[in-house]
Amino acid sequence: MKLLIDMNLSPQLVCSLSNAGHQAIYWQMIGRPDADDSEILTWAKENGYVIVTHDLDFGAILATTGLESPSVVQIRRHDVLPETIAPAILRAIENFADELHAGALLVIDERRNRVRMLPLKR
Repeated sequence: MKLLIDMNLSPQLVCSLSNAGHQAIYWQMIGRPDADDSEILTWAKENGYVIVTHDLDFGAILATTGLESPSVVQIRRHDVLPETIAPAILRAIENFADELHAGALLVIDERRNRVRMLPLKR
């Protein structure tokens, strides 16, 4: 899976996810550090990437715009150290791969994962 790591997460996630067989890239490696969320969404959609973020704004944008892609994996945990969240991300994207390929918002929190298909209904 092609994963775009948002700048609010550690760039070390790229190594962890790449070592597991995914094509991962950190936003700052390809885009402006001050890019707004809509620019990141557009790039991910045009290039077939799933956004991995700790930012709630992506879910809000998906909800208000009715977009069908790109998929977003939203980390809703307090501890976002790469060694803590990488295994959770890997498990979640394996369990919800079909949904992510189709277009989904996947939320990973402390206790469980939730997925909603895109476009999000209000």
